[in-house]
Amino acid sequence: MNIGWKSARAFITVGVLYIVWSACHQGGGLGIAWPWTNVALAGDGSRNGAAGQMPAFYDGELFTINIYQLSDTAANSIIAKNQSHNTIYASNDLDEEQDFVPVIDAIQGDGFNPLWLQVLIVFNEGFSPHQFFSDNEVLAAAAGPDPEITLINTGEVYRCSVVGTK
Repeated sequence: MNIGWKSARAFITVGVLYIVWSACHQGGGLGIAWPWTNVALAGDGSRNGAAGQMPAFYDGELFTINIYQLSDTAANSIIAKNQSHNTIYASNDLDEEQDFVPVIDAIQGDGFNPLWLQVLIVFNEGFSPHQFFSDNEVLAAAAGPDPEITLINTGEVYRCSVVGTK
């Protein structure tokens, strides 16, 4: 076997390995099933494009949303000046793996605004953590004299789009 053919085989092998690594690292392309509640960053730390996709419930239906966190400066301005933002309820900060699928309070055609305030769900003592499926369930659990959960406004705002149903 001549040196040219060996070099070509090595080049092709490296190229194929890079493609496989890229697809696996970003959780796509090869049908690799990542945990459906995990919102992992792409290899470069970016949440742009598909890297920011995650599931979310709206009125009992599972959707795919695409999120991107805005800067603290932008978030403060939006919270102060834009009261029409939507809310995304999450068990953990959206930059972290979720214990439960987040819940959103709007989709296109139902009061949707692409700006979302993150609110954390914290289960109060004596209540077992569980999945919520709608914003009405979340708000009902936070109401009353002995609420099941406490809602914590994080002050973080995300640009969010609903890209489809699961």
